Amino acid sequence: MAIFGPCFAAVFSVVSFLLVASAVPLDVSYDERGIKLNDQSRIIISGSIHYPRSTPEMWGDLIKKAKEGGLNAIETYVFWNAHEPLYRQYDFEGNKDLVRFIKTIQDAGLYAILRIGPYVCAEWNYGGFPVWLHNLPGVELRTNNTVYQNEMKTFVTLIVDMMQKHGLFAIQGGPIIVAQIENEYGNVEWAYGNNGKSYINWCAQLAESYGVQVPWIMCQQSDAPSPMINTCNGYYCDQFSPNNPKSPKWWTENWSGWFKDWGMKDPHRTAEDLAFAVARFFQYGGSLQNYYMYHGGTNFDRTAGGPYITTSYDYDAPLDEYGNLNQPKWGHLKRLHELIMSMEEILTHGVKRDVDYGNMMSGTVYVYKGKQSCFLGNANQNQDFTVNLMGSSYTVPAWSVSILPDCYTEVYNTAKINSQQTVMVKLPNEADDQTEPNELQWDWRPEHPESLHHGVAKGSVTTANELLDQKTVTNDTSDYLWYLTSLDLSKNDSLAGKAITLHVHTNGHIVHAFVNGKHVGSQWGTSDHLEFIMEKDIKLKHGKTNSISLLSVTVGLQNYGANFDTVNVGIHGPVKLIGNKGQSDEVTVDLSTNSWTYKVGLNGMEEKGLQLDNARHQHGWKSYNLPSNRLLVWYKTTFKAPLGSDPVVVDLQGLGKGTAWVNGHNIGRFWPSFVASEDGCTTTCDYRGAYNSNKCLTNCGDPSQRWYHIPRSFLQDDGNKLVLFEEFGGTPLHVRFQTITAGTICATTDEKKQLELSCQGGRVMSEIKFASFGEPTGVCGSYARGSCEAPNTLSVIQKQCLGQESCTLDVSENTFGPTGCHQNVYRLAVEATCDSP
Repeated sequence: MAIFGPCFAAVFSVVSFLLVASAVPLDVSYDERGIKLNDQSRIIISGSIHYPRSTPEMWGDLIKKAKEGGLNAIETYVFWNAHEPLYRQYDFEGNKDLVRFIKTIQDAGLYAILRIGPYVCAEWNYGGFPVWLHNLPGVELRTNNTVYQNEMKTFVTLIVDMMQKHGLFAIQGGPIIVAQIENEYGNVEWAYGNNGKSYINWCAQLAESYGVQVPWIMCQQSDAPSPMINTCNGYYCDQFSPNNPKSPKWWTENWSGWFKDWGMKDPHRTAEDLAFAVARFFQYGGSLQNYYMYHGGTNFDRTAGGPYITTSYDYDAPLDEYGNLNQPKWGHLKRLHELIMSMEEILTHGVKRDVDYGNMMSGTVYVYKGKQSCFLGNANQNQDFTVNLMGSSYTVPAWSVSILPDCYTEVYNTAKINSQQTVMVKLPNEADDQTEPNELQWDWRPEHPESLHHGVAKGSVTTANELLDQKTVTNDTSDYLWYLTSLDLSKNDSLAGKAITLHVHTNGHIVHAFVNGKHVGSQWGTSDHLEFIMEKDIKLKHGKTNSISLLSVTVGLQNYGANFDTVNVGIHGPVKLIGNKGQSDEVTVDLSTNSWTYKVGLNGMEEKGLQLDNARHQHGWKSYNLPSNRLLVWYKTTFKAPLGSDPVVVDLQGLGKGTAWVNGHNIGRFWPSFVASEDGCTTTCDYRGAYNSNKCLTNCGDPSQRWYHIPRSFLQDDGNKLVLFEEFGGTPLHVRFQTITAGTICATTDEKKQLELSCQGGRVMSEIKFASFGEPTGVCGSYARGSCEAPNTLSVIQKQCLGQESCTLDVSENTFGPTGCHQNVYRLAVEATCDSP
């Protein structure tokens, strides 16, 4: 880490991007209808892409795909602890290069929404706060506290000045049109009393003091002081109203899915439901909507918060963790975005009239300059409704919105997907035209903490006659902290002749216990039960001094909740030795106030740097007697980079828990031994009805995460090094490198639509497995022909698509020939296979 000192497609309006692309200074204002750029009212459709959750080499492609998906803005948080991990030591290089990220947005011709916070939540370690902040004397976070406010002001000022220096605010010709101060404080303000109210007023005054001439927002802040704009976060924000009648209706976080904990199944939010929520929001007067997330990405290194949040932050977003199009979600939303943007003028200027049909069925008509546009929204999750609109009848499926841009022709319905579905596959590593050998060649070495052998920790240590909080000692420089003490039984051996139990009360998240250098037990909590007691039977050497070594391990620090920063982490005790536990002659020796020595980190990591690409200590590795299920061991191997451009993953099945590095890059914590429960998953998902994170689950009975992303920029052509630190015990023999690509593509599309079919990574359509235009039935993988169809469908698609990476089909009888059916609407169903050319 480099450290330095302070310092509809055709109708989709091209005008949407001209003001940004030309880098012309923009006057940004707003009224109750929405944002105005140079006095032009605009609709903003944005998506969250967090720069540290990908790499600079990925940013351009991610933003390009977002623009192609119909977005005109990108939103990101600013991560304080990523930029100032240690006090006044700043890092803005690599994937922390915020300026480069904002300029990449600008180069793509998009706007930017900068959520400075500096508290971000975001399932990010410690909510984005640096832990050194917590350790400042007299500090109280997120309240009316001078120590905290001075530090917050220093960092926010640093970021604002940096953006201004590079001309990135709209008034300077840059892309930033909205900024945020604080984040979801209204959810916890009650816990801070009057100081909370004073603090939020101070935040508003701080934001205004910068004079950057863009609107400042406060999400989830119903008492946001003027001119702060309070905004909505959640799955549905159509019924939200800002606290100020002069403020616009904005949605800063439309949750496209949900994050995942270790031990949790995979949550999914359907494309139909997500589109329903967006259409409802614009139906009821919304003007700025942001997907959280549009690309979730990866929690590299130790950035996952929680605790117990996985390394993958895929979020079931329109772009998956690796940057692939998550189809059909991406394509279904793209059509919606193009339609909404084609209606921009009438939605931001038109007179709005709502009609209540009853039974949760509503209509909305916008009228402007003699034109009109209509929405028909059915929020009933069980019943379809047929309604009359301007002399014509329309059937709206349950839990859907139909959009009629001219109030006569239904162009889009949120429940009718006319986009490709992609089934992704993982392929074996092919390098230099040869498949990687079945087994990688491994070297290994044990983790040798001196404390286990000598009872004394060497190097940088801290000593105290109490059990200290782990955040206080480590300053968040490591997941690992040794708690070391000894007990002299030569003077007063009250435990002699008794069965002895070691009792450790910890606030998490994992503890490994050693007595006289011998491992006596390990235990860990869950995301629901982080605090636990470990009790293990042990043997002591009577009449001698005995060493007790406890390795406490964190798995991401708390990132949300009132006073989340004060949550205890590590071993707070008591730590006791209990003789003849539960018997009449029970004896307890409390070690909590013993002299404890604290050693931060691991010998192989902090002392020897074994994880680094240029590790200082290359000796000591063994290539024989490869251990399996051994506690605290290092493994390393070399591999060739897979050919092509498809995303690369490493399958860590068979390992327990630990951390992985590729060529010195930390690709995150792994824990494939943490398996999701067997119950609660479904093979099908009903999009109808309100979504929550327990709906539409998959991956029951499997590891919460098995595959770990290796960005292409981390790789060399040859001689790549994978280093693993295995904490629990497992085997590396099942580790494999793979690529992820489109394997099967399917679509069912209505007549009079255009369908684009696309593979990826240079692969082409090698087989059309099914094609029928008429009345096909079934779903991807099990399509069936209906009672009639156009006989030329298969041959037409083969001619247009075979051997092509992508093709576009005009779904009509003009293309495929007459069907012989007598229905109002025909459909095309197609399934194709992607393969190497």
